[in-house]
Amino acid sequence: MKYEKLSKDIIKNVGGKENVSSLTHCITRLRFKLKDESKANTDVLKKMDGVVTVIQSGGQYQVVIGNHVPDVFNAVMEVGNFNFSQNDNVEEKKMNPFNKLIDVISGIFAPTLGFLAATGMLKGFNALFLALGWLTPESGTYQMLQAIGDSLFYFFPIFLGYTASKKFKTNQFLGMSIGAALVYPTMVSAISGQPLYTLFQGTLIESPVHMTFLGIPVILMNYTSSVIPVIVATYFGGKVENLFKKIIPDVVKTFLVPLCTLIVIVPLTFIVIGPITTWASQLIGAGTLAVYEFSPIVAGLLLGGLWQALVIFGLHWGLIPIGILNLSTQGFDTILALSFVASFAQTAVVMAIFIKTKDKKLKTLAIPSIISGFFGVTEPAIYGITLPRIKTFIISCIGGAIGGALIGLFQIKGYIMGGLGVFGFFNFINPANGDASKVISAIIATAVGMVVSFILTMILYKETLEVEEVKEDKKVENELLAKEVIGSPLVGKLVPLSEVKDEAFAGGALGKGVAVLPYEGKVVSPVDGVLTTLFPTGHAIGITSDSGAEILIHIGMDTVQLEGKHFNAKVKQGEKIKKGQLLLEFDVEAIKNEGFEVITPVIVTNSQNYLEVIESKSEDIAFEEALLNVVI
Repeated sequence: MKYEKLSKDIIKNVGGKENVSSLTHCITRLRFKLKDESKANTDVLKKMDGVVTVIQSGGQYQVVIGNHVPDVFNAVMEVGNFNFSQNDNVEEKKMNPFNKLIDVISGIFAPTLGFLAATGMLKGFNALFLALGWLTPESGTYQMLQAIGDSLFYFFPIFLGYTASKKFKTNQFLGMSIGAALVYPTMVSAISGQPLYTLFQGTLIESPVHMTFLGIPVILMNYTSSVIPVIVATYFGGKVENLFKKIIPDVVKTFLVPLCTLIVIVPLTFIVIGPITTWASQLIGAGTLAVYEFSPIVAGLLLGGLWQALVIFGLHWGLIPIGILNLSTQGFDTILALSFVASFAQTAVVMAIFIKTKDKKLKTLAIPSIISGFFGVTEPAIYGITLPRIKTFIISCIGGAIGGALIGLFQIKGYIMGGLGVFGFFNFINPANGDASKVISAIIATAVGMVVSFILTMILYKETLEVEEVKEDKKVENELLAKEVIGSPLVGKLVPLSEVKDEAFAGGALGKGVAVLPYEGKVVSPVDGVLTTLFPTGHAIGITSDSGAEILIHIGMDTVQLEGKHFNAKVKQGEKIKKGQLLLEFDVEAIKNEGFEVITPVIVTNSQNYLEVIESKSEDIAFEEALLNVVI
């Protein structure tokens, strides 16, 4: 399996499979729900090859992978032997209402986005072919492509019934059955017939009644492509199902629970839930349109400028359903259209950095980020390039804001939930009449946003010159301006870091250094400085020297599992410490008898800030002897 090693490392560093409550993915991220996020090794994950960064937001632990996240997701699911299709009865971490809402929305909509974009792209291409005269509405090719393009969005309630059921941890077939009933052809066509009578006549919710159920009037709505009704109905359907599970005997539960649940929740959906949620949907759509029409330019400035920041924290999930809702209720959307230029502005900034930088590693990182950026996936560019250089990220937001303002000025609307990036231009073709004029307007807005971002980056981006490599010639060492000597915190045998049986240490992902196989269970301070980190379990110590070197002393492998047993700290976190001061005592033999190795890596975690970290060539080391030379 291609990503087997990466998957094992990710599972290990999110706290192990037993710490995972659920896992989904979007276009670039693995979205974990962890039982205890404090058990995750966030710093290790951020520095891991194959991981772009880690974001903790919206109640989710998000590991950003990049474009190949579906393959990594499948590998993680297989390696971890995860199955989240049924309620595992874990106690989930409490979240505030806002985080809970974002978590629910992303959990329901994220699994559909790939096919939603794909089918939308097909509809975009079909509209283009129709506008160019290559196809006619009567041709079999057009009708076949249109059927594929409409397949997901037309029957969206069925798909959302499935994902909502998984999120609410109820029977997936219940959600799908509710969705299928909402788009059942007979029910859809009944709305076009002659009404029996009209309810709420003369009010904003005046509703013709086309049928009754047991004498109760049914207000029929067009639920094809709808969003909110099936989600709310599935939530309440799960409650009804659980009620029947409690009162129906086990011997007949298999068929009586679904029968009783459906016979209650489906009519209830058509009579109460459907109409109320549809009116609410229309109200939300009208509200967003009113905000847009108040000032399309200001709306574009705000949304276009803030979109990338919303993506970082996963808060864009609060807007995506509104866009889908607008498409289903109004036939077009203006909200998501305003954010269209943001990804191109981000890409333009990376292009300028690629041209200006002399850093070969940065150039190598920029190329795939530019390519993925043109296809609408900007996480590699954000986390790998612009966010660490915050000025360039702000420039991309400025470009996105200007592009968004122009989108608003040109009154550009999206008519399909289609592709991202360059494929997104097809979203602006009106399928009703084949009008593609707004595509030209979108291209102009995009070009302006990109040009502004590119020019500002070329003018304002100043690269900090760094030495790219250090020659191995020993003569160079004598020419270096300064160095800091880090003493040994232990007495023992020196072992190369590469021989440590932990990939994060052995591969240098956490920093450069050396390992010590201790002869004695004492740890002393290797420098004058501050004890910045002391794990409650006592197995790891973080020190910042007075000169700024950040040192990690990690006693043993996986000794965190001992939960402090056999460790006795002599200092407290935050204390000022002196070189040679006793920091910790540990029982070497007891730890070995528990089945753990005591080999202890001593590393400089901010090695990237120095020209080189040179380890001692001795075989054995004593307390305070020179262990590492940090070249400044």
